[in-house]
Amino acid sequence: QVQLVESGGGLVQAGDTLKLSCGDSGRTFSSYNMGWFRQAPGKEREFVAAISWSGISTYYADSVKGRITISRDNAKNTVYLRMTSLNPEDTAVYYCAASRRAMGSSWLQYDFWGQGTQVTVAS
Repeated sequence: QVQLVESGGGLVQAGDTLKLSCGDSGRTFSSYNMGWFRQAPGKEREFVAAISWSGISTYYADSVKGRITISRDNAKNTVYLRMTSLNPEDTAVYYCAASRRAMGSSWLQYDFWGQGTQVTVAS
């Protein structure tokens, strides 16, 4: 069973680099495709990135391509989101999610969700 907990958020300055982590308390982490989503105040949940169970395939939202790297370490039951050149538009609650099925940009494709970690980017 997958139980996800995000960490690494906080207040950062524009242009900073931040790395978020999402850990699984279960035993089947390597069986799941993983994704990151974010939700800003008053906005809909937005896809950020996804990675296959093996870590071989990745998929990024157009809005973050070139600034975001998703990775995973199955030995540590952890998926990461490294964000560079942060700007205030990146301010949101970031959620990680797990899917037994496809890795994609729709939240409907994901089965398990963490509670989220707040990222606030100041000017």
